[in-house]
Amino acid sequence: MKLVKSKMSILFILLMVTMFALIGCSSNSNNGQPTQNEPAKEDTKLAGEIKIDGSSTVFPITEAVAEEFSIENPDVKVPVGVSGTGGGFEKFIAKETDINDASRPIKEKEATAAKDAGVEYIELKVAFDGLSVLVNPENNWVDSLTVEELTKIWAPDSTVKTWSDVRPEWPNEEIKFYAPGTDSGTFDYFTEEINGESGAIRPDFTGSEDDNVLVQGISGDKNALGFFGYAYYEGNKDKLKIVPIDNGNGPVTPTFDTIKDGSYAPLSRPLFIYVNKESLNKSEVKEFVTFYLEIAKDIVPDVGYVALPDEEYTKGLDLIK
Repeated sequence: MKLVKSKMSILFILLMVTMFALIGCSSNSNNGQPTQNEPAKEDTKLAGEIKIDGSSTVFPITEAVAEEFSIENPDVKVPVGVSGTGGGFEKFIAKETDINDASRPIKEKEATAAKDAGVEYIELKVAFDGLSVLVNPENNWVDSLTVEELTKIWAPDSTVKTWSDVRPEWPNEEIKFYAPGTDSGTFDYFTEEINGESGAIRPDFTGSEDDNVLVQGISGDKNALGFFGYAYYEGNKDKLKIVPIDNGNGPVTPTFDTIKDGSYAPLSRPLFIYVNKESLNKSEVKEFVTFYLEIAKDIVPDVGYVALPDEEYTKGLDLIK
């Protein structure tokens, strides 16, 4: 009886060894590849290129977002151009870009051109900006300007040549004018708010879509006067003097708080990105725009602008789902 039990134990052990060996062979036979009943895992690594152009004002935000996105997605190229809002819309409508940075809403003629070209888009607010009026730090006479004085200075038929033409007690020194180029959304917004018509402005100014050029011009000339987005002042405080603006309730300096609550008027404004709907079919573009809206509230203050309320970014995320 003991001999029978011993033989049965040996047979049981041999059977178990054989089963484990078969399992091991089966596992090794497919070299780690999925079996017919096990689907292959998808490679979710993003790659490709996201083409962006447009506003120099929105550029610092988009560039900062692109840099953060590239850290997590090194195989995705995100070049960000600066052709101005209008120049950017031209490329966007021609389907040369996926996203357009814009410091103003799209114009009716641009929207019509986009429709005719078969370009459907989504408008997304990303920040608030306070369009800022700047002079040279050595200018010790301008402590504020009224909206009426800005109109007097910048109107197409302006006769202002010297500071004393603005206020008699100011120096009889010729003003050097600096402004964003005509393709700039900042140019459009300022001229519309101050002169009552987009594009209406005196002709004798030095213009550029690159706000860094304007910074250099104003910081290098004691009698310079210009305007551009708040972030470029924030990044060059040591080279520029910001001018409080009086809209009838006393001079107000653009700050994060006055821009956010709208008391810096009439030069507070929203900033946008426009996204081609067709481009959202590309996973890298959709992931980038999602990433943009998710981190904008942290990035925007870092580059000198005012973040939107959280619900505004949530609305944007809902639009791209």
